[in-house]
Amino acid sequence: MMKVRPFVKRIVGLTGTPSSNGLMDLFAEFKVLDMGKRLGRFIGQYRECYFRPDRINGPVVYSYRLVPGAEEAIYEKISDITISMKAADYLNMPELVSTEHKVYLDEKEKQQYREMKEQLVMQLPEGEITAANAASLSGKLSQLANGAVYGDDGVVNAFHGKKLDALEDLVESANGRPVLVAYWFKHDLTRIMERLKKLKADCRKLDSDESIREWNAGKILVGLIHPASAGHGLNLQSGGNILVWFGLTWSLELYQQTVARLWRQGQESGTVSVIHIVADGTVDERIMKALEMKDGTQAALIEAVKAEIGMDAE
Repeated sequence: MMKVRPFVKRIVGLTGTPSSNGLMDLFAEFKVLDMGKRLGRFIGQYRECYFRPDRINGPVVYSYRLVPGAEEAIYEKISDITISMKAADYLNMPELVSTEHKVYLDEKEKQQYREMKEQLVMQLPEGEITAANAASLSGKLSQLANGAVYGDDGVVNAFHGKKLDALEDLVESANGRPVLVAYWFKHDLTRIMERLKKLKADCRKLDSDESIREWNAGKILVGLIHPASAGHGLNLQSGGNILVWFGLTWSLELYQQTVARLWRQGQESGTVSVIHIVADGTVDERIMKALEMKDGTQAALIEAVKAEIGMDAE
C-alpha cells in the first residue's frame, strides 16, 4: 500500500471501527492517508510520543498505556482531516435495547468452576499471566461459563446446561419471532442445535447465501452465526430484530459489527433487542464490563483473566 501511495492524488478512508482495540490502531490508518505527516512516519516514534509500556516481562512489552493528555493530543493532530459520523445521528435507525439475562450455577457447579480455575492456575509457569497465555486461559474460562469445555484429548466435557435452558426460554418467549444467536465455540453450536431440535424448533447455521436468503425471508426461526465469520458485510436485518449472545467475545470490533447485522438502516422493526446470556460469577461478567467500557485491548483481557483466576482466589 505505501509503495503506491505517493502516486495516489486523492484518498478517502472509511471505517466503522477506527480504533477498535485502542488508539494504537490509528497509526497505520493515518499513515496511509497523510504519509506520516500527523502521527509520524514510524510506529516507534508514535509509541514513544504518546504511550508508555504498561505490562512488560523483561525486554518484552505486552501492552501500552496512553500518557496523560495523549488522547486529546492525538485527536487534535488528526482533527483537520477527520470527520466522525454516527449512523444514529444521520439515518433513521431503530431503537437499540441491550439487556443481560443472568443464569446462576448451583453450588456443585460453582465448586467445579472454582476447582477448574485452580487447575488452570497450577498449569501456569510461576503463576504468571501474560499476553501469550491470557487468550488461552480466557477461552477455557469462557467455555466453562458456556457449559462445556474441550479436554486435552479434544473430547467435549459437559459442565452445565444453564445457558441452554435460558436460550430455550428466550426462543419460546419470542412467540414465533425469528431469533439470531451468536455462538463462539464449536461445541456451543453443536449443543445449541441438539437442544433446539429436541424442541422441534427450526434452527440453521447462517453460513451460505441460501441460508442467509431464507433467514431474511423469515423462513428460519433460529439463525446461528459466529461473529468472526458473520460480523462484517452481512445484511440480516430483514430476518428479525432479536439477537442473543450465547457466547461472548472480547473483540469489541466483532461485537459491534455483529450487533450491526440487525441494528442498521432497513430494519423494519422499531426496536432491536440484544440479549446477553451471562453466567453469574464467571468470566462472562468481566467480558461484559470490558465491552461496556468499550475496552477491547489486550491489556483489558489480561487484567480480567488475572482477576478471574489468578489473583482473586476465592
